[in-house]
Amino acid sequence: MALENHKPLAERLRPAKLDEFIGQSHLIAPGKPLYEAIKAGRLHSMVFWGPPGTGKTTLARLIANHANAHFLSLSAVLSGVKEIREAVGTAKRVLAEENRRTILFVDEVHRFNKSQQDAFLPHVEDGTFYFIGATTENPSFELNNALLSRTRVYVLKSLSEEDLLNVIEWALQDEKRGLGLPLINFPKLLRNEYVAAADGDARRLLNLLEITADLMDGVERAITESLARQVLAGGSVRRFDKQGENFYNQISALHKSVRGSSPDAALYWFCRMLDGGCDPVYLARRIVRIASEDIGNADPRALQLALNAWDVQERLGSPEGELALAQALVYLACAPKSNAVYMAYNIARKEAAESGSLEVPVHLRNAPTNLMKSLDYGKNYRYAHDEPDAYAAGENYFPENMGQRQYYRPVPRGLEIKIAEKLARLRELDKSSPMTDD
Repeated sequence: MALENHKPLAERLRPAKLDEFIGQSHLIAPGKPLYEAIKAGRLHSMVFWGPPGTGKTTLARLIANHANAHFLSLSAVLSGVKEIREAVGTAKRVLAEENRRTILFVDEVHRFNKSQQDAFLPHVEDGTFYFIGATTENPSFELNNALLSRTRVYVLKSLSEEDLLNVIEWALQDEKRGLGLPLINFPKLLRNEYVAAADGDARRLLNLLEITADLMDGVERAITESLARQVLAGGSVRRFDKQGENFYNQISALHKSVRGSSPDAALYWFCRMLDGGCDPVYLARRIVRIASEDIGNADPRALQLALNAWDVQERLGSPEGELALAQALVYLACAPKSNAVYMAYNIARKEAAESGSLEVPVHLRNAPTNLMKSLDYGKNYRYAHDEPDAYAAGENYFPENMGQRQYYRPVPRGLEIKIAEKLARLRELDKSSPMTDD
């Protein structure tokens, strides 16, 4: 379909007025602080954090328009300190010659290193420009504290289904900037499939619509199922980056669903991660970790089942192996929970690091040579199997002068109920033993 304007549809439909902006009603709605600040032309430096296609660049441009500010744009992918210096020079010239404020918009700002981010600081401080950064990554991890302290972070959310349906309607009805097909037949069911494929990303949705329009002949006035299938054949690419915020949020949700004994939620997040392209072997490793951290000795079978599922995944690959991982996840979610070993391990590790190089008590040392025996290595060691109930009551296995410690405290769930009963009985034997110090 020939169009006089060859700009991409997403660029043509970029809102020119605040009232055209779709989505982010938690920020851009009458009465909201950011909305009122934009309408009044009150500027401040800020960071927009959110997924792709949620309006970060558009919002920055709208802010500049409402404030009658000069707009400069940099991409952290393509720019460096040289481009930052040039932007500073331009901002100073605009201020001196036109008495206009400048907004410096930096897309993908998380890709700038520390020194590049630091280059903005003095010019934000002295008012040379207002800084607006856009990032898909968590600013807490990716931006310098010094830069963060001089900005306000606004979180942008994925567009809802309703928002994306409104984007479709706008693309169809705007005869000047849109597809130029206001009378087109676009069934609701197919619209919903386009919305699902967009996955909250307005830019992706508009790109799909533009491809659809290009594939239509000049006569056809309907988006048919066969045409939609052709466009959507590649399927939606979910937002999932193994180094990014979404990845860690989803693995956290998976882990916490198992810990919270919700097998259904655990399966959902497991499938979400697979759908996003996560390596099943990575998930297998995390499932083993969950078995030790959150089930532990309340059900020792959980660890073995997790290891078996990992083995099946390695042997069979996808998709057969993923069913075994799903089985392990459901078992772990339904199993009794205990973090007693996990907590004990952390406490013991901390004390071992802080207590220094305490010597092993002489009676616990091995004595394979005559010299070691002459130094009393192993002397008075009590062989537990020779003691009643195979337990040397009152014996001390910690370094001298350290005293007894109790790191492991079984929980009253699963097998650890029995473990706790046994340990309590052994402690009673210790108390009655003549070997125990008063």
